[in-house]
Amino acid sequence: MFSPMESEAIWLSVRVATLATVFSLPFAILIAWLLARVSFPGKIILNAVVHLPLILPPVVVGYILLVMLGKRGVIGQFLHDVLGISFAFSWQGAALAAAVMAFPLMVRAIILSLDGVDRGIEQAARTLGASPWKVFLTITLPLTLPGLITGCLLSFARSLGEFGATITFVSNIPGETQTIPLALYSLINTPGGDDGAFRLMIAAICLSLLALIASEILAKRVNKTLKG
Repeated sequence: MFSPMESEAIWLSVRVATLATVFSLPFAILIAWLLARVSFPGKIILNAVVHLPLILPPVVVGYILLVMLGKRGVIGQFLHDVLGISFAFSWQGAALAAAVMAFPLMVRAIILSLDGVDRGIEQAARTLGASPWKVFLTITLPLTLPGLITGCLLSFARSLGEFGATITFVSNIPGETQTIPLALYSLINTPGGDDGAFRLMIAAICLSLLALIASEILAKRVNKTLKG
């Protein structure tokens, strides 16, 4: 059985990963569409910025978020003083850090799915009078569904394991920002915490495996439905 602290960390991790995935999806679809289908000045720069979290140390990403969105940050001060919104040292900030780190995986999966869509079908629909929005919503989006599912579940799994950016941006606050990786880190450095650390390790592995297996199963079912 999990202790209250461990259960809280597991539940918070699921909540953070879910929020990060849900709120990232619309932006990921937009960015993936721009990168896959639109030519514009600075496209290579946008592509590099989007994928930068994959190669930057997570602590650097967390520090950037702290500088930008901390209570005295470039953007954070305005959000805090004017709108009363604060991301630093809150579970919402943990979700934001996880979303930033997982965003490139979601975008990449959607781009690959968009690249596989037959543009002839889209063109035929436009020839018959369908608006670009209708073509996107009724043809393009359904055909990219396998990529959307894969991207979402990969993002969810990556968010579950986020550590460096989270601890730098929102610290390690039990009950507020202490997700599974942060709780595991605390237990490893606590005398007698080995049993709890082992339980959280198993929980993290199981949750990540479930997300990856679900991604494969759902993507195959959707592909089968689309081909049928």
